[in-house]
Amino acid sequence: MFERFGDLPLHVLVIHLAVVLLPVSALTAIVFAVVPKWRWLLRWPTLLLGLVALVVAWVAKESGEAFVAAVPALDQIVHVHKERGELLLWFTLGFAVLAVLAFLVLAGPSQLATGKGAKATKSRPLELVVSVAVVVVGVLVIYQTIRTGDAGAKAVWTGQLPAK
Repeated sequence: MFERFGDLPLHVLVIHLAVVLLPVSALTAIVFAVVPKWRWLLRWPTLLLGLVALVVAWVAKESGEAFVAAVPALDQIVHVHKERGELLLWFTLGFAVLAVLAFLVLAGPSQLATGKGAKATKSRPLELVVSVAVVVVGVLVIYQTIRTGDAGAKAVWTGQLPAK
């Protein structure tokens, strides 16, 4: 199921989506957490991007495992990439949970004249803890996405490019 999309390995297609979507979702959530006046705008995108990021990270992991199963010679070459990808999936899972929690907990004003959509502060300490957690885990997701992609690129391209 996760090996191919048409004639191409699914992993090759999905990783490009992951490399863009994971950092964008993390940055969206970070802005949502630290800029209360934008929460009315970013509440739903933060939730949706956080959940979609988890699905994309999971499909990337599963398709990568299917790719290596189809071409066993890759197993040693992508060992570091595989380990980093597994850690990225765990970070993304934590991030998705925090995105849902932030969606439910973080207060913010509405930009509508009626005030509809405003969310009142329930617990300032809880908001602070959730905001800090979103920022920390969001940064971890961005960092681990870069590390994972770098390991994959090195596995693929080492020795393939001409010397400078």
